[in-house]
Amino acid sequence: MSTSDFELSTKPSTDPLDRLFFEQGLRIKRLFFDIELDRVLVLLTNGNVLNLKISGFPRLKAASPEQLDGHVLEGGGVAVIWESLDEDLSVKGFIRQAAMEGVFHLAKVA
Repeated sequence: MSTSDFELSTKPSTDPLDRLFFEQGLRIKRLFFDIELDRVLVLLTNGNVLNLKISGFPRLKAASPEQLDGHVLEGGGVAVIWESLDEDLSVKGFIRQAAMEGVFHLAKVA
């Protein structure tokens, strides 16, 4: 690795999402699913909750309740992996999906 490569990799990020993840340690703490309501709640380590449509994730939409519950948090909550579904989602991806759904359902847990 050259010196210039190292200098680039240690500069603070200008991306606000990256700053949340890498500088403030934002992670996924837990997921909750309600298939009937087409909802996945993503509890974040800062106490906020993302309220997303399961149908916004095609592989999750087609999954059984057992498959949905068969997820594993990776990297301390940076990502979620469903091996049986061949699906990997990141905290950044969940936040982007919330923005794509048009209404950013973010609520602070008391």
